[in-house]
Amino acid sequence: MPDERLARCACGQLRVTAQGDPEIVVACNCTECQRRTGSPFGVGAYYRRDRVSPIEGRSSLHARTAPSGRSLVNHFCPNCGTTVYWTLEMRPEHYGIAVGCFADPAFPPPVRAVWAEGKHDWVSFPDDWPVFEQAAS
Repeated sequence: MPDERLARCACGQLRVTAQGDPEIVVACNCTECQRRTGSPFGVGAYYRRDRVSPIEGRSSLHARTAPSGRSLVNHFCPNCGTTVYWTLEMRPEHYGIAVGCFADPAFPPPVRAVWAEGKHDWVSFPDDWPVFEQAAS
């Protein structure tokens, strides 16, 4: 397990350093994550806040209500537009960090999929993953 993992936006202006492996990695199929990423799903790594530091650079915010009815705030680079991390009411003690921002092919894989009701028909997940039609508790 690496001691530090660096996630950054496309231009490098917004950076987040996380310690070690995340507590959980999730593939989200909700339509808002699809729009946020431009992909059929978003993959987020969840780290306890005390394992994330420093957050460097400027970020712009986009606050929204998740499909579950809970609040979520995306932090994205005002220069290149990359969403690097987010905070969410469901996990107030964590930061969600976009796995693609780590640009690490050895990064731990997702262990479950959520909001599968929005999944594209051609997307499939491993048989051993729990797949939730909506949010996992």
